[in-house]
Amino acid sequence: THGLVNNLLLAIGVIDEPLKILYTDTAVYLGIVYSYLPFMILPLYANLERLDYTLVEAASDLGASSYRAFMDITIPMSWPGIVAGCLLVFIPAMGEYVIPAMLGGPDSLMIGRQLFNEFYDNRDWPVASAVAAILLVLLVVPMMLLNRYQSADLEQKQ
Repeated sequence: THGLVNNLLLAIGVIDEPLKILYTDTAVYLGIVYSYLPFMILPLYANLERLDYTLVEAASDLGASSYRAFMDITIPMSWPGIVAGCLLVFIPAMGEYVIPAMLGGPDSLMIGRQLFNEFYDNRDWPVASAVAAILLVLLVVPMMLLNRYQSADLEQKQ
């Protein structure tokens, strides 16, 4: 309870007593964001790097506000990077075991940790198989939806 964040918040007077962060869902979320943020940023950065900014300038010249140009030009053109980043984060994060085990403690409930518990701690193979099937469905459905969307988009362009 007396870590760097708590000591900083106490020193600047934001809180009166230390917060309990370790072994909470908040700690798990922060750990996952910290671990997987680069997997989201890199595809998005690569996509934004090759964005044609003359289109944004043209929108500005035609009277669009910065917000409108961002929403109508930048976001739609960076959609492939957003989707790639989301998939690169979603797929490994669904099966994450180490972060919930270390930061969330024994009570953290994430599907990867639950799968490990059912296979190795409880030795309940039927339940573990069901959890694995659920995990498989959760991972395959977004891929199928993306494939269907890309196929429809490709047919529409032809």
